Amino acid sequence: MRIVRFHGPGEEVVHWGLLDGRQVRGLSGDPFRGAAEETGDLLGDLGSGALLPPVDPTKIVCVGLNYLAHVTERDPTRKVPDEPVLFMKPPSALLGPKESIRIAFPDHRTDHEAELALVIGRRASNVPETDALDYVAGYTAANDVSDRDLQKQDGQWVRAKGFDTYCPIGPWVETELDIANLPVQSRVNGDVRQNQTTASMIWSPAFLISYISRVMTLEPGDVILTGTPEGVGPLRPGDTVEIEIGGIGVLRNPVTTREAPPNR
Repeated sequence: MRIVRFHGPGEEVVHWGLLDGRQVRGLSGDPFRGAAEETGDLLGDLGSGALLPPVDPTKIVCVGLNYLAHVTERDPTRKVPDEPVLFMKPPSALLGPKESIRIAFPDHRTDHEAELALVIGRRASNVPETDALDYVAGYTAANDVSDRDLQKQDGQWVRAKGFDTYCPIGPWVETELDIANLPVQSRVNGDVRQNQTTASMIWSPAFLISYISRVMTLEPGDVILTGTPEGVGPLRPGDTVEIEIGGIGVLRNPVTTREAPPNR
């Protein structure tokens, strides 16, 4: 199944739905937090409405440096960490398909990062690795937009990766998928930047769920970004960036700037 969040034509109400071809069938509620049932309503088709971020999480947990070639691509002296590097993005950073990434500081280097995202379907605390994927409701594509100047300046990553619109995600959540060897690709204006597979991860999704759940309780609907492969590169106003994950689809966003840059 493909789960979506959707605005119907001319509506402001947010609906949960199932994608059937190009038609969206209504659900009675959030499918990640309860037994949502089909309502029998047809909410519209993909051409008439708008897809929103297909998740509504309490938190977005991110993993850095999870592909070997990415560890050293900007710093050849960097060593592979002994454990996963965790950071978080606020839910306010979420952005839906076709919505604009608004670069906070156009004079900074702001990169795209293509990532497989996991959506949690059951409360998870101290989960063993062998059972970890049982806690996943589905999978989607994400773009961990990152201000490199602020990463270096701040010495940590919250501000650099936490601006509004810096977490595009979607276009939907695929509930049935073998994630062992999925293609992960990014394209900017049609040019391929990243092209790797999930088989190249240092730490598997199952290990990451287990590891994170020993730090914090994961709630239904929470999202884990599993890291990005080598090939990250800058985004500029006027660009269009596409993140494609095999078996899921293409997350496409134009790039603009904020009307008023934030305080430095």
